[in-house]
Amino acid sequence: MVLLTRLAKQVYRRSGDELLGMQLRHLVALSYVRDHDACPQHELADAFCMDANNVVLLLNELEQLGYVTRLRDPGDRRRHLVQLTSAGAKALRLAERAQEAIEDDVLQALDPEERATLWRLLTRALRGVEPADGDCAAAAADPRDEPLASVVK
Repeated sequence: MVLLTRLAKQVYRRSGDELLGMQLRHLVALSYVRDHDACPQHELADAFCMDANNVVLLLNELEQLGYVTRLRDPGDRRRHLVQLTSAGAKALRLAERAQEAIEDDVLQALDPEERATLWRLLTRALRGVEPADGDCAAAAADPRDEPLASVVK
């Protein structure tokens, strides 16, 4: 399926920092944090199949930008919970609008019904291969097959 790789490259090439208002890896991370409110920091490492040290560096960047906060987990003081700030939510909304415009451009040859079908099929395919319970070993066998992890690193 070289077609999926080529299509993804078209999206990545158009997803510059200036257009998105942030780095693509920040958009991916913020999107996850928004969808998993107050997620444990280690969950990000599992979700992105990243080393915990790289997650810390990523969160440091997002925290310096004012997009996320890390709070101690009241149930386990050794853990940090990651939350999206209002500034992070606003920046994410703007970046997602820009990303939607990029996807519209890349998928311009498809009519709305075809786009909806493509979205459903890709969503189902992704759910079928995403690691369960944070098991990244199988998913990360070939790093070229992990576009999210490579974007986030």
